[in-house]
Amino acid sequence: MSNTTDNLLKEAVIQIGAGGSAGFIEVCIMHPMDLVKTRFQLQVETTKSDPLYYTGILCIKTFIVSLCINYIIIGIRDCMTKMYKTEGLPAFWKGILPPILVETPKRAVKFFTFEQYKQFFLFGASAPTPLTFSCAGFFAGVTEAILVNPFEMVKVKLQSNRKHIKESPSTFVVTKEIISKYGFGLNGLNKGLSATIMRNAVFNSFYFGFYHSVKGYISVRKEPWLEFLSKIAIGFVSGTVASCLNIPFDVAKSRIQGSQDGTQYKGTLNTMHIIYKREGYS
Repeated sequence: MSNTTDNLLKEAVIQIGAGGSAGFIEVCIMHPMDLVKTRFQLQVETTKSDPLYYTGILCIKTFIVSLCINYIIIGIRDCMTKMYKTEGLPAFWKGILPPILVETPKRAVKFFTFEQYKQFFLFGASAPTPLTFSCAGFFAGVTEAILVNPFEMVKVKLQSNRKHIKESPSTFVVTKEIISKYGFGLNGLNKGLSATIMRNAVFNSFYFGFYHSVKGYISVRKEPWLEFLSKIAIGFVSGTVASCLNIPFDVAKSRIQGSQDGTQYKGTLNTMHIIYKREGYS
């Protein structure tokens, strides 16, 4: 009994360590693209009849001066070029500390709760079904979102700052400011929680549901590399479709947590309605 427990503990430590290391590398490599994505999500594109219509320049009036920042970005390359020129190369990693800090516990919580929810959603079946995988993934996403949302709030605030990297506040300063002004609740560090829950729940529901269901139909191959490639292909399709399904909620989350246009976004559905009415579907 003791040996079994020790083996399970050892395996869990290895999985968490491997997952955490992989997550750290993933965050470091992909963070610039995540920053670009957030900048696009925060950009408001409106009609000329809308009072928030911009002609390409966003002007922020202060008590001393009127600071105008080039606001409109067109395409990934355009966004990255303007960021590099106005904010500096290190700016591509603005807001990277929060996801690094939460990456390992996030992965551990997601996969651990997925296994637990899987047992709960068997619905009397002897083995997990596609519905089991989807339901377990959905609630694993809900649990994951509750953990990561405060970190997401700080990350988006840091990413939405367009000042040069030398003038941008640190993670600690932004966190302290949010807590001191708004507290830990749904208007403070946990702002945008409902959107984060829907984003993660929708993604994990499809990803786990599709991946594990399709993987079960693939026959065992003699060549390990063929089986490896098959799993990569299934994972790629699962992740791509899941990202397309959850992107509306991700846009709503970014607007709620890092709004730059003065609009008071309240609630996920309300935010999505405002975006659709003002900007359309895409």
